[in-house]
Amino acid sequence: MKKVSGLSPWKLFSVIGFFCGSLLLLLYNDKIQDNRSFLAAKSAMEELAPNVTLLAPPTTITKLIFPTNFTNIYPTHKPNNVTLSIIKNPAPKSKTAKCDMFDGRWVYSSEEKPSYNAMTCPFMDITTSCQKNGRPDFEYQKWRWEARDCDIPLFDGKDMLERLRNKRMIIVGDSINRNMWESLACLLYSIVPSSKAEIVDKKAYKGLVAKDFNFTVEFTMSPFLVDLDKNHESGRKVLVLDKISPYSKQWSGANIMVFNSAHWWTHGNKIKAWDLFQYKGKLIEEMPRDLAYKRGMRTWASWIKKNVDPKQTNVFFRSLSPTHSSQKYDQWCYNVTLPKMEESYISSFPKTFVVVIETLIKGMSKFGVRYLNITELSQFRIDAHPSIYTMELNTLTKQYNDDHLRHVDCSHWCLPGLPDTWNRLLYASILFDNIPGNMPRS
Repeated sequence: MKKVSGLSPWKLFSVIGFFCGSLLLLLYNDKIQDNRSFLAAKSAMEELAPNVTLLAPPTTITKLIFPTNFTNIYPTHKPNNVTLSIIKNPAPKSKTAKCDMFDGRWVYSSEEKPSYNAMTCPFMDITTSCQKNGRPDFEYQKWRWEARDCDIPLFDGKDMLERLRNKRMIIVGDSINRNMWESLACLLYSIVPSSKAEIVDKKAYKGLVAKDFNFTVEFTMSPFLVDLDKNHESGRKVLVLDKISPYSKQWSGANIMVFNSAHWWTHGNKIKAWDLFQYKGKLIEEMPRDLAYKRGMRTWASWIKKNVDPKQTNVFFRSLSPTHSSQKYDQWCYNVTLPKMEESYISSFPKTFVVVIETLIKGMSKFGVRYLNITELSQFRIDAHPSIYTMELNTLTKQYNDDHLRHVDCSHWCLPGLPDTWNRLLYASILFDNIPGNMPRS
């Protein structure tokens, strides 16, 4: 009788090895597929983010995905083409309380368009006409400011003109307030027939007259708001801290006043506008800048108290406009085409100046002076400066090849651009006729 033998040990080992190897191969293949899926998803997310460089115009942005650790940019209403996943369960908007319209977030919308044509507005300075100067991207024009808990009305130039019919507005200060005036003049000019508009353009004074509304909006250059005496008997340029600017004669009688003063007080020795200070009749070689600023702003405040009737005139003081000129803290505007999304801004501007002006304005609230606090919302907009686009392209190209970094402007703002938002907030403040920042919630 034949003996049936079982599997030999080596055959049994081979069978077991075959099954184990097959199992490992299947697991390995699954792992590869998982990795491929992850990489594909990661690649898709990266493709959704904008890819904008200095030399190449941006592609259309369809979605933005940001980390979840931002603290100040969180939409409660999300446009279809942007996702900012910051707050999972936003609180409902109240209908009765008031909110701070300067506290909010920037929301991207591909549908956002400027309200005026940069190529045809006659008020724009060449140094802020970024598109005319060859800036290739447009994404910086597609961000809209939204308040945390309330709906801010869009700028309505016709409504503003109707409300200010037979009135006069002045904007006074440095070149950044001129930036703001140019924006407002362009916004209003875009809805006024050219035959019904009168344009005044002088060195230190500019104006737009909307004839059908008998409305004038003017700009006067006065960066200190106090007197800078360039013809002093000493032969030196003297900043007189207790004497209001001689241009104040042009301010009187305006129904809306918008002032600013800050940057020129901090200029270093090479570019500062004065040689000496004068206070209480004494010439002073050196003085702490914040003390000089405090004394100068007190002089301005005294002029307001003596010359402005709060029942007839609304006075605004625009807060500090941030610069993005520091390479040390990764806050240089050169070649930047997207806003900063985290609260990492480190101001190079002395904090004592901010304390001085905010304390002063707070004490003037009973005189109807309002604080147009655009500082924080502007800190995010590192993308909105002219950068190298401060002159016409043919001139820029020649100088760009020589030393283009000398022409980077990270202080002023492209137009159309951020100052349009400032004017939207100014319009909202006038519209609600309330303390700036306080308006009915939707």
